[in-house]
Amino acid sequence: MLRQEWTGEKPFDAHGEYYRYAGAFSEAKSPQQPHIPLDFGGSSAAAIAVAVAVAVAGKHADVSALWGETYEQVRQVVQQVRAEAAKHSRTVRFSLSLRPILAETEDKAWARAERILEQAKALAQANGFVRQEPANEGSRRLLAAAAQGARLDKRLWTGIAGLLWAKGNSTALVGTAEQVAEALLDYYDLGITTFLIRGFDPLDDAIEYGERLIPLTRKLIAKRDGEAVKVA
Repeated sequence: MLRQEWTGEKPFDAHGEYYRYAGAFSEAKSPQQPHIPLDFGGSSAAAIAVAVAVAVAGKHADVSALWGETYEQVRQVVQQVRAEAAKHSRTVRFSLSLRPILAETEDKAWARAERILEQAKALAQANGFVRQEPANEGSRRLLAAAAQGARLDKRLWTGIAGLLWAKGNSTALVGTAEQVAEALLDYYDLGITTFLIRGFDPLDDAIEYGERLIPLTRKLIAKRDGEAVKVA
């Protein structure tokens, strides 16, 4: 129905189980054709109403969005969504949300992560933060990762996720810009083509991402793609 509203040339009515529209129509049309890409987040494998999140992503989404999970967790979701998409002769792209923590050396980056964690603990205590069992599968998956340890894979850090009960985008990749770019390349190899990144120090981190991390990541991906073409 959303796609029909974006692309339709005249108003329409719709009466579904969860949504009802009367005269739905958008005069604004996207320059992206045939419509704006539809991003969808969710990895639940338990029944939600008449469908599961993975099945919905496979059938309807242009992009399936994940939080920063372990390599194995990402591999699992990508495989599941691709299998569902194949049932409908579709392909789905994947995005991953992370909060890179960079420094000049790896030791300094981990020290910075620990400072961020201590600051978060102080703020949580001052604001009376109460841990509650998350209602969404994405947060439960992050908590499952955090239960394995604070440092996973090459440089995935779950410190904030564990502290704040995995509320929102809370996992990080920690290291130098070169090391984090290499970790992003690992996710790219698993099928991730979009990275949604933000920092704990928004302005300073955004500058460093733009000056170093993003160009390094693009360079590594271009090299990897070039190698793949040569092999093929």
